Amino acid sequence: MNTEHPNITLRKRIEALPEDSVLFRSDFPEYHSEFVGETLAELTQEGLLVKLAQGIYAKPRWSRFGVVLPSVDKIVQAIAARDNAEVLPSGMTALNVLGLSTQVPMKYSYLTTGSERTIKLKNQEIRLKRGVPKNFCYKTKLIALLVQALKALKQQNVGQEEIQVIRSLISKEPDRIALAKDVDMMPNWMKRIVKPML
Repeated sequence: MNTEHPNITLRKRIEALPEDSVLFRSDFPEYHSEFVGETLAELTQEGLLVKLAQGIYAKPRWSRFGVVLPSVDKIVQAIAARDNAEVLPSGMTALNVLGLSTQVPMKYSYLTTGSERTIKLKNQEIRLKRGVPKNFCYKTKLIALLVQALKALKQQNVGQEEIQVIRSLISKEPDRIALAKDVDMMPNWMKRIVKPML
């Protein structure tokens, strides 16, 4: 019979998690939620965890420069997995992911099929916004991203430099059949840019 105090076992479980983990208050349903909340608060006070948002924590890495939080993408993917949702970078974030912009965003924006939320990190903000199902109907991640990126860029700002980047991305997409179908579903002005590259 396990006579160990439940607090010890919960603490041990969290301490044993790898650095760079994202965890949720709801990850421990076998414990009373108030008790989980207290344990997480204690570990946050001790510096083992960092609270990212209501009910969301990270176990950071330590470098000689101090605390290093998991990447924005890792945090977003963890939230998506928890919500059983899909996520898709949008706006500046999509431009950045595709290499169509070198500006490092202070605000990261994602579309999600899950619930909306805003997470404030030290000097960055992550916004998850409900996206319409149409945004998630593309088979290739490339075209789903490209639609978001071009929407942010706007038609009049697509120059030779952008065309070159897009052409290079299109040429590397392995699933040509899915790619052709996806391009056909793009908004018309985007289709006019991308279709000749196939």
